[in-house]
Amino acid sequence: MTGTNRERPGLRAALAACREGDALVVTKLDRLARSVPDARDIVDELTNRGVRLNVGGSIHDPTDPIGRLLFTVHSMIAEFEADLARARTREGLAVGKAKAGCAGSRPSSSPRRKRTWSSSAEAASTPHSNWPSCSPSAATVYRAIQRGGAGMPGKDP
Repeated sequence: MTGTNRERPGLRAALAACREGDALVVTKLDRLARSVPDARDIVDELTNRGVRLNVGGSIHDPTDPIGRLLFTVHSMIAEFEADLARARTREGLAVGKAKAGCAGSRPSSSPRRKRTWSSSAEAASTPHSNWPSCSPSAATVYRAIQRGGAGMPGKDP
């Protein structure tokens, strides 16, 4: 389940469990909704059923103009933060793709790349000195080297 999906079973169950006079408690608004319209819909649903919303210890009164304003501002900030996180993720993936030998932000562990690691480790006094800058963690490389290239073409397991 992604957070952007409005059909979240956990949210549905929490909203269904609320009865008139209850208060739905959430730690942060971005845990409840991912956009201003989504937050507005959820609050309208709760208000129509007589359920109060407690976000981070403060109860928002959607019938009060100031309460509606504050809730909307908090919703806008939560949506803005989610948009920033998505933009940073896209930027990080673009940087990873720009590096030679990387697929996305994760390095390739192809047989050719494993042979490169193995030959680099044998040729250098400090094995990590010749590894590509986009290599996996040292532990992954050391395991591949210790296996002696097991599973690589031309090598016996």
